[in-house]
Amino acid sequence: MREATPRDVKDHVQRRFADVAANYRSSRVHAAGPDLERMLEADALPADALVLDAGCGAGHAALAFAPQARLVIACDFSTAMLDQTTVLVRERGVANVAPQLADVERLPFAPARFDLVTTRYSAHHWSQPERALAEFARLLKPGGSLLLSDIMASENYAQDTFLQTLELLRDPSHVRDFRMSEWRRMLAAAGFNCEVLLRFKLRLHFAAWTRRMATPQRNQGMLKDLFRGAPADLKRAFQLPEAILDDDFSFVIPGGVIRASR
Repeated sequence: MREATPRDVKDHVQRRFADVAANYRSSRVHAAGPDLERMLEADALPADALVLDAGCGAGHAALAFAPQARLVIACDFSTAMLDQTTVLVRERGVANVAPQLADVERLPFAPARFDLVTTRYSAHHWSQPERALAEFARLLKPGGSLLLSDIMASENYAQDTFLQTLELLRDPSHVRDFRMSEWRRMLAAAGFNCEVLLRFKLRLHFAAWTRRMATPQRNQGMLKDLFRGAPADLKRAFQLPEAILDDDFSFVIPGGVIRASR
């Protein structure tokens, strides 16, 4: 059997998001949250700041940073997601957000160009995160920063495995929710010093979570079986209800915000 390549992963992500991109434009999870608030507070940017939002999705982070910058370039390699960014930019009348088709692992910008690179809820789709981090290091000006927010797997192996299983059943284009220790190692290898700005619990509602990614009914059934059959320590960690009778239940998954500088 042929081993999956990074190109296979990217093609899969493209196909998955082509049909559901509009759901992310209207997603409350992606439009706001304590992680986005902490990112906006993290750095005092110069008035003429140039910001890159890498893996911008539907553009929520790019638009949030626009008031602090001269220009925000919002890049994604999914044309469907960039279309949603363009719609949001037009709806809100924002003049300084520029959508651009680009892959975070191979960015078409000159070195030392950006004051800030941001990325939010994107990194778990990257097939080669080390390459993306090397690109960010190349693009940042001296003294510039990277702000990364994503789901962070637990250092507890059982919780890590449970989380990755949930993510894959819901969305087969998922690659990995990395642990904080993995991010520290990868960022150090790319030449960054990093600090954890925030750890948070992201509360998700099952029906909205699966509807956003158009998860097939069969996979939704497997997810509910996993939730129901989880041992007590996992139910506590993910704050699962005692009984799961229908789709009207919520749970939490762990997230974190990292600030990295060179």
